Amino acid sequence: MHAQTARTVVVATTNSHKLAEITRILDGLEYAVRPMIAYSPGPAPEETGQTFAGNARLKALHYARLVPHLTVADDSGLEIEGLDGEPGVHSARFNGATYREKFDIIYSRLRARGALASPARFVCAVAAAEGDRIVFEATGTIEGRVAEMPAGDGGFGYDPIFFYPPYGCTLAEVSTDRKATVSHRGRAFRKLRVFLESGTTP
Repeated sequence: MHAQTARTVVVATTNSHKLAEITRILDGLEYAVRPMIAYSPGPAPEETGQTFAGNARLKALHYARLVPHLTVADDSGLEIEGLDGEPGVHSARFNGATYREKFDIIYSRLRARGALASPARFVCAVAAAEGDRIVFEATGTIEGRVAEMPAGDGGFGYDPIFFYPPYGCTLAEVSTDRKATVSHRGRAFRKLRVFLESGTTP
């Protein structure tokens, strides 16, 4: 890294929940963690990747060309076995304007297939870029199943319908810190933390 850019890492997300989670994971590093919105980057790039990793790379490179700092982006979502991997890379844009509507559609489709309580997993791909090159990539996953019904007021996104067997509840029913120890995003960004601390991929 260049000396003038080595102490700032810019996180390319406008999701306040996601930014808070990432900031906590990277807390204590000799880096100032700043949101991309602070740089008025303009419209977000269209997420045309066919994989989480592809979208993470696309976003990281797009924003790294706009700011003189290490730029980090992620793409994440829920893959449900009983829905052939949906909503997958389309998780954020999946049918339904609200997450409650998305949940209703998911349960309706699973019920029609006789696949309630289907195995599912969260996936998070993270990429870091400087200028026009990717300098780091990692993926984190967490395995579970679709809950019998939405439960919990914590977390965000699909957390209320993701049942994590080792905890015996959904990710929306646990504290933020407890979730971060096992979450897909926590696992991916802890690998980034190791990279930032050592300069080498874990």
